[in-house]
Amino acid sequence: MAQDSYVQPSFKRDTNYISDRITADGGDNGYAVEAGRYRLVVARACPWAHRTVISRRLHGLEDSLSMGICGPVHDENSWTFDLDPDHLDPVLQIPRLKDAYEARPQGYQPGVTVPAVVEIESGQVVTNDFRQITEDFATQWTSLHREGAPDLYPEALREEIDEVAAPIYRDINNGVYRCGFAGTQEAYEKAYHRLFERLDAVSQRLETRRYLVGDHITEADIRLWTTLVRFDAVYHGHFKCNRMKLAEMPVLWAYARDLFQTPGFGDTVDFAQIKAHYYVTHRDVNPTGVVPMGPVAQWWNTEHHRDQLGGSPFGDGTPPPPPPEDERVPAL
Repeated sequence: MAQDSYVQPSFKRDTNYISDRITADGGDNGYAVEAGRYRLVVARACPWAHRTVISRRLHGLEDSLSMGICGPVHDENSWTFDLDPDHLDPVLQIPRLKDAYEARPQGYQPGVTVPAVVEIESGQVVTNDFRQITEDFATQWTSLHREGAPDLYPEALREEIDEVAAPIYRDINNGVYRCGFAGTQEAYEKAYHRLFERLDAVSQRLETRRYLVGDHITEADIRLWTTLVRFDAVYHGHFKCNRMKLAEMPVLWAYARDLFQTPGFGDTVDFAQIKAHYYVTHRDVNPTGVVPMGPVAQWWNTEHHRDQLGGSPFGDGTPPPPPPEDERVPAL
C-alpha cells in the first residue's frame, strides 16, 4: 500500500487474503503440517503479525516453524528484511517479502502483508490470513505442539470466542485504524465513539473475570491484547484515540499488564519497533517522522492483582520456555 493512500474518507481494510491453508492432512492443496517445511514471516511492529508470534510461542512451535522478522519501517512496495545481515532473510534468501508473494503461480496483486507463512522449498507464500493462521496453529498443528501447550481455541468455547472477538475486531482492533486514517471529521468521530464504547463494554466484561472467555487464555485474549499493548505508545496520540490512555482505564490496564507479565506475551513486545513503524511509515499522519520518546514502558511490570479473580493463564497446561536466543527482545 502506498504511503499516501492510508488516509481515506472512511478507512476500509483490504481483507482479500490468500485462501490456502496448512492443515493436518494437507487438504486439497497438499499444504500439510510438517516440521521444517514452512517459515513464518512477521514484523514485531504489526499487531496482526504479533498474534501469530504469541500463538507460536504458547504452542511451542519454534523448533518446527522458523520465524523471519522484517524491519519495522517498510516502503510503498513491501516489508523488508533489513534487520538481517546483507538485508536478506537467512532462510528464504530474499530481501523483500514481496518476492515470496510474487513467487506464487499466478503472482499476487493485493498489498504485501504480515504475517505470511512461506513454504521454504518453493519460496512461495502459502497463506497471509492472520486469523486463520492462529486458529490453525491451535487446531491443525497439534502434533507439533510442545508438551503442556494450552488449548487456545477449545472446541467447547469456539462459538463464544468468535462471538466475543467479532466486535472487538470491528470496533477496537480495526477501530483504531479507522480513527487514525479517517479522512473526514464525521468518519473520525464515528470511529472514535465506536472504539471507546466497545472498550467500555469489554472493560465491564473483565471486571469480574480474569480472561475474556473461560478461565484461561484463549484466542480472544490474544486478539484484544495486541491492540491494547500498542494503545498508549501509538494509538492514543498517533491515531487520535485520545479520550483517555489505557493507563487511565483501570480494568483494561490491569488486564493488559497481567497478560504482559505472562510468558509468551510481554517477552514478544518491542516498543521501539512498534513506535518506529507507526510514526515513521505513516508520513501522511506524521509528516516529520519524529518518533516520541515515551511513554515509560517499565509501568507494564507493576502489580495488577488480576490473579484474585481466579483462573490461570494456561489452564491445565504450562508456561512456554524462554524464547530462543535469536528471537529475544530488549528487556524493559
